[in-house]
Amino acid sequence: MMIPAFVGDIVFYLFCAAVAVHLFYYLFFFQRLAFYKPKPKVDTVEHPVSVIVCARDEAGNLTRNLPGVLVQNYRTTHEVIVVNDNSEDESKYILEEFQKSFRKLIVVPLTQEAKLIAGKKFPLSIGIKTAKSEIVLLTDADCIPASENWMHLMQDGFRDETEIVLGYGSYFKKPGLLNKLIRFETYHTALQYLSYALAGMPYMGVGRNLSYKKDLFFRNKGFSALNQIPGGDDDLFINKVATKTNTAIVIDPEAHTMSEPKKKWSHWWNQKLRHYSTAKYYKPKFKFLLGLYTTVQILLLPLLAASIILFKWWWLPLVVFGFRAIVQGIIMYRSMKKLNEADLFPYYILFDLWMFIYYVLFVPVLWKQPKKTWT
Repeated sequence: MMIPAFVGDIVFYLFCAAVAVHLFYYLFFFQRLAFYKPKPKVDTVEHPVSVIVCARDEAGNLTRNLPGVLVQNYRTTHEVIVVNDNSEDESKYILEEFQKSFRKLIVVPLTQEAKLIAGKKFPLSIGIKTAKSEIVLLTDADCIPASENWMHLMQDGFRDETEIVLGYGSYFKKPGLLNKLIRFETYHTALQYLSYALAGMPYMGVGRNLSYKKDLFFRNKGFSALNQIPGGDDDLFINKVATKTNTAIVIDPEAHTMSEPKKKWSHWWNQKLRHYSTAKYYKPKFKFLLGLYTTVQILLLPLLAASIILFKWWWLPLVVFGFRAIVQGIIMYRSMKKLNEADLFPYYILFDLWMFIYYVLFVPVLWKQPKKTWT
């Protein structure tokens, strides 16, 4: 049975529409990060800072990573608060040993679970309440600052009107396919939330590297509106309180944090299930924008294949797709360099195929009830 020519025309026009929408995201949003140059600051002031780390059974990570937080090159008043949340391992004794050498380390032990408050919102709230400084800088026990200037660079992102500073939490570079996919997905997520922030539409941050003011936290009643949701202590809180004028970004490579990536596919899968389960609670405009981007990412390759098969000038869809790939490549390369992930660029065409598979796998998660785990 011969397929009418107009069917091929319709499929090609749909493909072109999908490419146009995809290019809109790259040319309106993502190019902002790719070509971002922070405004020079006339005066650099070091504000008092309280670093907060929540830890549960993280003895190994505390041993490896906490020294990197404690030896920051920071002359002004600062403290490092570790909330030891009902740990059953050696965390208590490790923290006691650290306290002997570091006077600025404050340990807050929690020995009871908070009923009806899922995730780490309760320990994080206690840490923020304990903090003496107006600026709080958050990271995780499995993270280590990329340099001794992390604290200085992150707090330097604050201006008079700034209440939130978004940072980048990267993963160590290891051999293997899983490592590259984890790092690309992390980069791709950052490409979105950092670019949206630069466009005046901040919608999330990552708790591995995030700073905001105590007053903002308490003015918005902390996590009270999010207590029933297992996650969201970073992305949903920022989604709620961030505005066009109160949010800034810091992407200096020395201001990154580094984490050990998952080594097993199943562990990474479970981690992403937890993270993506909060997206359904975003503000409607962000659900629409992110949902449209995801939909287009899913449709592009099937529409390309259908256009090549059904459209009378089979080569034209390839030209359109090639133009999109060039624009995408330029913006990806520049933004990868900004985030110190440029070694991933040679694989970006393969990652484009991976993102199609990735979204197909994870979209159903948005309708699932997340498990009430600590992290």
